[in-house]
Amino acid sequence: MAKKYRSKKAVEHGTNAVIYVVLTIISIVWLFPFFYLILQSLRAEPGAAILYFWPKQWTFDNYIKLFTDTSVYNFPRWYGTTLLIAFVVTIIQTIIVLVTSYALSRLRFKMRKPLMNLMLILGMFPGFMSMTAIYFLLKLIGLTQEMGLVGLILVYTASSCMGYYICKGFFDTIPKSLDEAARIDGASRHTVFIKVILPLSKPIIIYTILTAFMAPWGDYMFASLMAFGDQKYFNVAVGLKYMLQRETIYEYFTRFCAAAVFVSIPITILFFWLQKYYVEGVTGGSVKG
Repeated sequence: MAKKYRSKKAVEHGTNAVIYVVLTIISIVWLFPFFYLILQSLRAEPGAAILYFWPKQWTFDNYIKLFTDTSVYNFPRWYGTTLLIAFVVTIIQTIIVLVTSYALSRLRFKMRKPLMNLMLILGMFPGFMSMTAIYFLLKLIGLTQEMGLVGLILVYTASSCMGYYICKGFFDTIPKSLDEAARIDGASRHTVFIKVILPLSKPIIIYTILTAFMAPWGDYMFASLMAFGDQKYFNVAVGLKYMLQRETIYEYFTRFCAAAVFVSIPITILFFWLQKYYVEGVTGGSVKG
């Protein structure tokens, strides 16, 4: 019996060792591009096509010039524009998703099921299919280029309610007896939602905030269409792409790497800080739909 037990433990330890080795390799592969960006952002020598990995000279000038030299590319403006769009979209989209999910989870009305099915079906189609039509509609009402910021916020928040599914699944796990007890005490639907449901829903609120923030923060396709080549209306993603043009890539490649590192730091810190709630929100929302 003891021999069999030792054999079983040996197999278990061997399996765990293999799993750890595989996970370590995967982590290295995933982290390598970010590590490369950091190294290149600290390289003093210009140019993109180099034949060595470690910089020959180290400098922080790429980070400094990113904010001080705006004669060609105005990174601070792009960053501020993107941050403003992401902040506004996060607030609006979070509110819409939460109230929609609560209504679909708690209320029962005639077209509830067909409406949910319709939103799920529409959500299967990629957004770029309607990109051209949406652009021309926004152009007709003057929400492109100089008013592109408003247009982007409108586009990013217009279909927010279709992201209800995970949040609704989380609300479904909260006992309805809490709602009923509050209603018996005279609380309105609004009061139940604000004072009973939301305090118990921190994980899904954090999840909704993170997903709402990341979409406009990293969007390139629609933002580039709305800016229409005018640098004053670029967001970060579009602006960084223009740093890699043939005419300027030799001088600006290391500065592009510094910008990429700087852009990734806030969302990385935010994600790791709120990772616990993010995972709880995803797993809680997938229990019941």
